[in-house]
Amino acid sequence: MGIKDYLRDRFFPHLWCPGCGHGTILNGLLQAIEKLGMSKNEIVMVSGIGCSARITGYVDFHTLHTIHGRALAFATGVKMSRPELNLIVPMGDGDALAIGGNHFIHAARRNIDITAIVMNNRIYGMTGGQFSPLSGPGIMATTAPFSNIDSGFDVVELSRAAGATFVARTTTYHIQQMADILRQAILHEGFSVVEILTQCPTYFGRKNKAGDAADMVRWFKDNTTPIGSKAKKENPMLMERGIFVQEEKPEYCAEYDKIVNRAMKGS
Repeated sequence: MGIKDYLRDRFFPHLWCPGCGHGTILNGLLQAIEKLGMSKNEIVMVSGIGCSARITGYVDFHTLHTIHGRALAFATGVKMSRPELNLIVPMGDGDALAIGGNHFIHAARRNIDITAIVMNNRIYGMTGGQFSPLSGPGIMATTAPFSNIDSGFDVVELSRAAGATFVARTTTYHIQQMADILRQAILHEGFSVVEILTQCPTYFGRKNKAGDAADMVRWFKDNTTPIGSKAKKENPMLMERGIFVQEEKPEYCAEYDKIVNRAMKGS
């Protein structure tokens, strides 16, 4: 199967703004799935609400477009009932770490076999450009016209601390790395978190004088570096990208099956 076979053509052209990085993420995800040779019937994609959530409408998989911040809760229910399926959950800043933050940390704690994609554009794009838990101090937004003073979450450190067994970061500039990391995340048996830095020229770029989409993508190129690189040692302000955590631990559904089997024998 080719990448186009995984798309619902009738829903194109897409609704994302010109220059939005979410289409690039969709491309990287489909490249990963194509390399895995997965059947459409093996995949369930669950999303909440937001620009990122539109991805579920464009892919020809089993999909659920659910309520804001609850995508991981719905995905957990699907995975518990059909553990043989591959659950992929694309989320934006709010879905993942604002209203959805509680579900995020507990999905990581349980180590349930779900691939969580955090599409980090540091802004709420669909609802008017408000600042988010990933914006960080000094960022301008419609709800911070004189700049934001809230510290932003570090998605990698938060995921690691919560217990995720696969944690990675990449950007929309590094498309081949993105596809490879997503492939490995889907294969990993446990809770996988892939943070993808993506551009929102409509709100974040305009509000913060970051330029157009091309300028913002170049910023990812110039301000990120592979984990442990010499450049990071010379410039600690660079953001590292790559796979930070990849470890094997008991997966939640498998452990739950053991409980069920013990209960059945006891009865």
